Amino acid sequence: MVSPFLAGLMCRCPRCGRGKLFQGLLNVTAVCTICGLDLSAHDTGDGPAVFVILIVGGLAVAFAFIIEMAFVPPIWVHLIYQIPFVLGLSILFLRPLKATLIALQYRHHASNFDDGQPG
Repeated sequence: MVSPFLAGLMCRCPRCGRGKLFQGLLNVTAVCTICGLDLSAHDTGDGPAVFVILIVGGLAVAFAFIIEMAFVPPIWVHLIYQIPFVLGLSILFLRPLKATLIALQYRHHASNFDDGQPG
């Protein structure tokens, strides 16, 4: 059995762990090309975005606090490094978090996943 966290981190199919989960940046494939799992029933909703907001927001505040205490720069300097930091981490984290939530839905038979296998 494939670990949902490993499948999510690698953005792979939750059943076989080998097929690609995404077409493009965040579009989930309809069917796994390796094992034929129907992925059209996935529904992560806003879950990945909420986790990204919490994680990246916490890191951004911690980073801003460290920079403020060390250098006391003007506000515009914070904007110069924070905007690319937040955007970059958000894009970096969103894909694996969405894949992990899809894999967890598959593992716990949520969101009407039907893999055709008993249990």
